[in-house]
Amino acid sequence: MRIVVLGYIVRGPLGGMCWHYLQYLVGFRQLGHEVLFLEDSDDYPSCYDPSAHITGTDPSYGVEFISDLFKKYELQNNWAYYDEHGDRWIGLSKNEVTEFCKTADIVLNISNVNPLREWWMQIPTRILIDTDPAFTQIRHIEEERYRKIAEHHTHFFSFGENFGKPGCSMPDDGFNWKPTRQPISLDLWKVSHPTPSGNWTTVMQWDSYKPRQFKGTSFGMKSASFDEYFDLPKSTAEKFQLAIGTATAPVDKLKKAGWQLTDPLAVTLNAETFQQFLGSSKGEFSVAKHGYVVSNSGWFSERSADYLAIGKPVLLQGTGFSHIIETGRGLFSFNSPEEALESIAEINLDYAKHCAYAREIAESFFDSDKVLTSLLNDLN
Repeated sequence: MRIVVLGYIVRGPLGGMCWHYLQYLVGFRQLGHEVLFLEDSDDYPSCYDPSAHITGTDPSYGVEFISDLFKKYELQNNWAYYDEHGDRWIGLSKNEVTEFCKTADIVLNISNVNPLREWWMQIPTRILIDTDPAFTQIRHIEEERYRKIAEHHTHFFSFGENFGKPGCSMPDDGFNWKPTRQPISLDLWKVSHPTPSGNWTTVMQWDSYKPRQFKGTSFGMKSASFDEYFDLPKSTAEKFQLAIGTATAPVDKLKKAGWQLTDPLAVTLNAETFQQFLGSSKGEFSVAKHGYVVSNSGWFSERSADYLAIGKPVLLQGTGFSHIIETGRGLFSFNSPEEALESIAEINLDYAKHCAYAREIAESFFDSDKVLTSLLNDLN
């Protein structure tokens, strides 16, 4: 088939986020499909330039970033960026994009971060991938513009794999959400050496956007989940390191509590620096967005899946994913500081084995061949 993937790389040229979209493209190609990555500036200043710490209308940094990235993975002829500010196409031409879309079978709109455009709206199968469960559904209920975009799709999949199941309080926006998760192109992730003396790390945003209120329940950010774990480094000899973004992060308070902080832009300079950061870690320790936790959504982080793929154990705050994905070896779900420390102690009993288990979980649950084949089969 011919598959268009809508995503966010030129406007967000960072080494962590790019893996999220890249692995859909590589995964579909590996299954024998022809792929095209499309991105759109929209009509507002949307292009982030990490070298200057500014967001504007110039896509130059992002264009160089995606050019280098896609060339490495032999996708240099499989992307196009529409710059509305200059009414121009970069990468493939307008005619090439139009011709591809005319004969395309599927468009995959990941995270709904591109505007509606005529060149992809006529593709017969239009899939919306919700990577922000609970928050996406609230937007569809409360904000008409988001709902109208969603209504232009024919199929709906969510990283909130518990949607509609008992115990899950993700709001029902009227769309038929089916479960999916991040595909991992395992060939792109060489298993790193175990690093038992390394840091427990993560890459995170303190506040991605404002919390949402819905029917008396607050759906917060990671900042709302972190309070309970602030003093965790004081309770153990383990070392914890955060590559943390957003100006609202309480940097001094975190340092006093024993958290090591590192520049997230250095970690995410490109796809390789991101892999190197994960590979040098002992494993991942991360809280989840409060909204994912309180809704028991079943969400699992695409970043955490990368840690598993590179052979690093993952400690992730519970969102209900333990009912779906195997935990207890290589991957642990925790709901309190005590549970997190117990999991670390369990991992330390045979750290190298838990590293091997981590890769096994990636192969069993996140292999792009399995994830994307399942998604395509669920279109029926």
